[in-house]
Amino acid sequence: MRKVFLAVVLILILSLATLTWQAFQFWYSSPSQESERVVFEVPPGASFRRVAEDLEHKGLVGSAKKLTIMARLTGFTTKTRMGEYALDRTMRPIEILEIISSGKSIGYSFTVPEGTNMYEVARLLADQGLGDADEFLRLCQSKPLIRELLREDLPNLEGYLFPETYQMTKFTEEETLVRTMVQNFLKVYEELPHRETSLTRHQVVTLASVVEKETGAPEERPLIASVFHNRLKKSMRLQSDPTILYGILAETGEMKKNITKKDILTYNKYNTYRVNALPFGPISNPGRAALEATLRPATSEFLYFVSRNEGTHVFTKTYEDHQRMVRKFQLDPSMREGKSWRDRTAQ
Repeated sequence: MRKVFLAVVLILILSLATLTWQAFQFWYSSPSQESERVVFEVPPGASFRRVAEDLEHKGLVGSAKKLTIMARLTGFTTKTRMGEYALDRTMRPIEILEIISSGKSIGYSFTVPEGTNMYEVARLLADQGLGDADEFLRLCQSKPLIRELLREDLPNLEGYLFPETYQMTKFTEEETLVRTMVQNFLKVYEELPHRETSLTRHQVVTLASVVEKETGAPEERPLIASVFHNRLKKSMRLQSDPTILYGILAETGEMKKNITKKDILTYNKYNTYRVNALPFGPISNPGRAALEATLRPATSEFLYFVSRNEGTHVFTKTYEDHQRMVRKFQLDPSMREGKSWRDRTAQ
């Protein structure tokens, strides 16, 4: 009887040792010796069983069942986090579980150029597979969110989606991005040197958005801003072409490239050829330099400017001088053809 008992104990010990060795081998051995990067996704709400099966299916672990057992013993079944992870076929199961439990998803750079409007930002987001354009625009027009972020009742967040490069993951929510962009705007705006002005913050942002769209030459922004400030003081209409284009976009969803005489004469609430003072609201999201130029414009007596068709402008004080420059740079076809900086940047 004693011999039978000892035999059973020995079998149990050997079985346990075998299982322990197999577990050790599985836990600390990689399924491949050849390095190959694999992007692995843990979807929202995925059970550990599904995660383990996906890992096995992609050849990253040898057995989903063994992984599940080992994860239960070590507490990893409750630690995995939603995300997109960079794994390698040479990784051991323990390394894989540590990574997919870290929450450190693959990062993507999302760049918002200066002067981009909210519709363009939404399209960029969707084109890069980082978000839903419709949801982004819905949030940009959410009155409760706007009120919470800006403490103002505005129709949308145009002008406040600060242009810079943002680090995102595939699972960054659109609302998180919107909040971050607006918070960055508020931070930058607070840092800028402010001259005494009769303009409200929203009016500053609106004017800065026009300044941003009017020139491709950064050094000209303070002069462009001075022209608009001078016009406002004299109760002159701003007569800015980009405001026409944005008004058409806001009303029709179409972003035109060229302006017709009919467009100039047709009223929309952004068209500064038809409305007095500032447009209805911002027409783009201005960067730091445009905001600063609007808050601290150059000192000048200029009331007009006309494009040289290569990114810079000629500034004039009188309508007569302005008309001379228009004839020279805009009415002469040889001065315009193929030289517009807008045409070049669109190619």
